[in-house]
Amino acid sequence: MNPFAGGAVASSTFGAGPIVFVILWAVVGAAAGWGMRWGSVRLARLEGLEPGHKRWQVYGPPIVSAILFGLFAAEPVSLPLLTLRSVFVLVLVQVIFFDFEHRLILDRVMFPAMALALIASLFQQPWWAGIATGLVAGLLFLFLALVGSAIFKAEALGFGDVKLALFMGLLLGPLPTVQALFYGVFLAGVVSVGYIVWHRSMKGTIAYGPYLAAGALIVLFQLGRGQ
Repeated sequence: MNPFAGGAVASSTFGAGPIVFVILWAVVGAAAGWGMRWGSVRLARLEGLEPGHKRWQVYGPPIVSAILFGLFAAEPVSLPLLTLRSVFVLVLVQVIFFDFEHRLILDRVMFPAMALALIASLFQQPWWAGIATGLVAGLLFLFLALVGSAIFKAEALGFGDVKLALFMGLLLGPLPTVQALFYGVFLAGVVSVGYIVWHRSMKGTIAYGPYLAAGALIVLFQLGRGQ
C-alpha cells in the first residue's frame, strides 16, 4: 500500500466547500511557486548560473504550481497528506523548470527531497519497498549513464537524472515507479522526435529530467485518486 493513496476529505478541515478549498489551495500553490522561483534564482547564482527572465521562467512555476495544487486538492484526502503531496509536487515542478532553464538538477534540492521521501516510504507496506525501488531505479539510471557515456563519448544521462530516479523510487514504490519512468521516457521520446522533425537534424540533446518529473507527477496524481 502506498502512503499517498486514499484519505479523508481535506476541505472539511476548513469547514469550506470543495470548490472553495480547491481555490484556496491553488492560491497557496501560486504563492509556493513564487517562493520556489525566488529560491531557484538564488540557488542558480550559488552555482554560478545566471537566471533567465523570460515569461515562462518567471511565471511558469507559480502558474503550474497553482494548477497542480488545485488538482490535488480536488481529491478527498486529509490535510496532512495533501500537504505532503504538495511539497513533493513543488519539488518536481522545481526540477522541471530548473532543468529546462539550466540543464541541471540540484543536489541542494534532491538530497532533502530524497530524505523526506525516504521517511514517507517507511509507511508503505512492506516498509522496505520504496527503499529497494529507489536503489534499483538509481542503479539502473547510473548503469545507463555510464554505458551511454562509453558508447557515445558524451554525457547521455546526467547524474542528476540518476538522483531523480532514486527519488522517484523512494516516493512512489515499485509499480508506480515503473509507470512513471514509462511516462517520462515516452514524453521524452515524443519531444525528441518533434525536435528532429522541426530542426531536420539529429544533432542536439534534450534534458530528460523534466519529462521524468512529469511522469512522476502523473503517477502521484493517479495514486491520489486511488488508481
